Amino acid sequence: MTAHPTPGAAPSDEPRPASPASPSRVLVLNSGSSSLKYQLLDMRDDSRLAQGLVERIGEETSRLVHTPLQGGGSERRETTGPITDHAAALKAVAEELAADGLGLDSPELAAIGHRVVHGGLRFTEPTVIDDEVLAEIERLVPVAPLHNPANLVGIRTAMALRPDLPQVAVFDTAFHTTMPEAAARYAIDVETADAHRIRRYGFHGTSHAYVSRETARLLGREPEEVNVIVLHLGNGASASAVAGGRCVDTSMGLTPLEGLVMGTRSGDIDPAVTFHLKRVAGMSADEIDVLLNKKSGLVGLCGDNDMREIRRRIDEGDARAALAFDIYVHRLKKYIGAYYAVLGRVDAVVFTAGVGENAAPVREAAITGLEELGLAVDSDLNAVRSDEARIISPNYARVAVAVVPTDEELEIARQSHALVQRAGGSNE
Repeated sequence: MTAHPTPGAAPSDEPRPASPASPSRVLVLNSGSSSLKYQLLDMRDDSRLAQGLVERIGEETSRLVHTPLQGGGSERRETTGPITDHAAALKAVAEELAADGLGLDSPELAAIGHRVVHGGLRFTEPTVIDDEVLAEIERLVPVAPLHNPANLVGIRTAMALRPDLPQVAVFDTAFHTTMPEAAARYAIDVETADAHRIRRYGFHGTSHAYVSRETARLLGREPEEVNVIVLHLGNGASASAVAGGRCVDTSMGLTPLEGLVMGTRSGDIDPAVTFHLKRVAGMSADEIDVLLNKKSGLVGLCGDNDMREIRRRIDEGDARAALAFDIYVHRLKKYIGAYYAVLGRVDAVVFTAGVGENAAPVREAAITGLEELGLAVDSDLNAVRSDEARIISPNYARVAVAVVPTDEELEIARQSHALVQRAGGSNE
């Protein structure tokens, strides 16, 4: 398998405009266990031609929502009815795209880019998929049992539909493979850790890569010149310390459970809690897994994992919601401080993803009290709602605080297109 450099890590890696004769479209697929999200992009100008979602695959109530976007249109179409499997889902997507003149048989389609959650240590860059790559993704299933199998289904389905087309895997873990061993290793017996691939891999890497680079652009500097703390705050949440365009630490670990308080995940917790629950409460490993991943975090603390609802409850005087918010923010502050120490010098702290981009109270609360670190938020700038990348700190602040909307689909499309351009459109 040929190694390929990750595009976008430096200015020289920025995607180059396709020549008029070059295929310029990339279909991005994000395959879940019962869903298929997709976007079709034109890499000549990074525009979206169509996007959609197939959900509840395998059920009688399957639903496909498709929105054509070319020419500024957004006439959403929705169909319901049983879609038996991912093969049927992708065929249905292909039919919707064909109805808009965007069929998958178009010579303008350069590649299909796939989000793959876990690439282990082997996959550090976007990679053209072949049998060897498929086998390695399969071998990584034990460390990503909820995600890699679904990703594999999407890949194999797409390969069967367009066997002649380059299929590119872009890995959530790849951006974090630059972490030094001091950050990546857990302090457990080395032989045991190596035998079972136990180490800190990190996730949301595609988002962290895109946002850290866009933050440098926002500051008018090169990625190699800036140190950035990225806070990806959605239902899942993670932080990263990025030094000169390279990740040197991140909050998620072997799994996406470690780190920040999340919508339904606990984040950091004393490992002995699991032994205690087994001994004292008689809970099984599976029950503890469900507790920590699906019944903890904000939903475990106050019954809600929607930050808008939590803020509404706080405004009405709800003490449980207020405590949940305080715990969430306290963990955020700890990671900002920790990564400030790891980096030594910080040029920007940036918020992204659903909560990070839209919840002004979270941003303000996370930064308040960190003035000695050169951090501050301008209340008026913070209150502005916008889809644009923007700085929300006052001019006097030594460290910029920014909001940069993430775009994982665009990042996957850019990396996929750049790779097939360099490879001459071949998957050999």
